[in-house]
Amino acid sequence: MGNSALRAHVETAQKTGVFQLKDRGLTEFPSELQKLTSNLRTIDLSNNKIESLPPMLIGKFTLLKSLSLNNNKLTVLPDELCNLKKLEMLSLNNNHLTELPSTFGQLSALKTLSLSGNRLRALPPQLCSLRHLDVMDLSKNQIRSIPDIVGELQVIELNLNQNQISQISVKISCCPRLKVLRLEENCLELSMLPQSILSDSQICLLAVEGNLFEIKKLRELEGYDKVRISAQQYFQTTT
Repeated sequence: MGNSALRAHVETAQKTGVFQLKDRGLTEFPSELQKLTSNLRTIDLSNNKIESLPPMLIGKFTLLKSLSLNNNKLTVLPDELCNLKKLEMLSLNNNHLTELPSTFGQLSALKTLSLSGNRLRALPPQLCSLRHLDVMDLSKNQIRSIPDIVGELQVIELNLNQNQISQISVKISCCPRLKVLRLEENCLELSMLPQSILSDSQICLLAVEGNLFEIKKLRELEGYDKVRISAQQYFQTTT
């Protein structure tokens, strides 16, 4: 896009605190935004071709609350991203991320995190440090197992649909706030689904369609009547 059009967007954002530039074929994070580090609250650069975020710039948006970079080509996130202490919503669906920065737990205000459609192979342990995280979407990744550390997650809603999960730690039943758990289209045998999810957890909606067992088999397990077994779409991936 032309420089004049970009300047117009920057001028508008200076007044509104919102910078939105989607579907423009951008290959780089706009350097012009360095003029707005002290007043932007929302940035949406979804549906572009951005491959990386500038470390020297991205961590300077001190008031930023919402950052959307869905459908780009990001392969790595800089540590400086984790300096965004007021960030409440981060949406990075459909990129090429294989891991998160070790400092990711410093995003202390984060409430909603969407990482659907990336290349994560494991549950990032840093996520357990996010004490205010309410909703987390890790669907459509390559996660194979859920380790014991999952019990430290503070989320209310967890979407793990369309991974390759065949094992889940019983510690998932210890998540203090988890109400909605989605495990649709994974590789779970019924014997690998911790029975304590039904009998001894806070979970009230469980979605497990498309695994290696019939839903009706759940009826034989203790606690079945305490949990709503759902095949309906509960999460909506941000795009």
